[in-house]
Amino acid sequence: MTYLQAIILAIVEGLTEFLPVSSTGHMILTQAVLKMHSSDFLKFFTVEVQLGAILAVVVTYFKRFLKSFDFYFKLIVAVIPALIFGVLLGDKIDSVFENPIGVAIALLIGGILLLFIDKIFNNQTIEDSDEINMKSAFIIGLFQSIALFPGVSRSAASIIGGLTQKLKMKAAAEFSFFLAVPTMFAATAKKSYDFYKSGIHITSSDINTLLVGNVVAFVVAILAIKFFISFLTNHGFKLFGYYRIALGGIIILLYLLGYKLEII
Repeated sequence: MTYLQAIILAIVEGLTEFLPVSSTGHMILTQAVLKMHSSDFLKFFTVEVQLGAILAVVVTYFKRFLKSFDFYFKLIVAVIPALIFGVLLGDKIDSVFENPIGVAIALLIGGILLLFIDKIFNNQTIEDSDEINMKSAFIIGLFQSIALFPGVSRSAASIIGGLTQKLKMKAAAEFSFFLAVPTMFAATAKKSYDFYKSGIHITSSDINTLLVGNVVAFVVAILAIKFFISFLTNHGFKLFGYYRIALGGIIILLYLLGYKLEII
């Protein structure tokens, strides 16, 4: 992997991790567009570069993470469904759906749903995610689990979960960011351990590539978080829905025309 490829992937990760467009789906598509060769290190990089995005949330909301122990209990309860389903089904789902056409279908379906979210949830009452109870946190976690399917979007699923629990858009988005920290950290730790057990060989050059990728993902993710909160509060989900439909439709059209995006 070249530094340029690493930077491009890191930008994509930082931009899309917290937007309702599916970071996993975009990473798969980007690898296909760049015609990158499938390798253990490429898979390892796409997992480890998430650490930069995780750190971006912690830095952006540093004071919130020091607020109360109740805050952490809610995050623990919310992350449980993803941990359970991830362990039981994660590898099977990846093996079946981790391909451009599978991502395209998920993008298309999710995009259509996002067009109607603002109208469906237009009577929200909870302005601060601290006000939700443990039951609501768990339900949001169940919604997040749907994002195990590449192309769904962890951010979109968990925000919609928050909306079902009467959270206003900003509060739902912020809780989604908070929930990303334990969820992504656990997923990264689990997959890192799997790579370690498989005997993956990491060179000093690979480590440098990882460092560059995480720094880029960190900076881009901070900017994306600030943009997303402002945009979502003022404009809602509709534009993201149109984007997902357009991207998914283009990929499916290319597939039908015989041009197949794939990771070689």
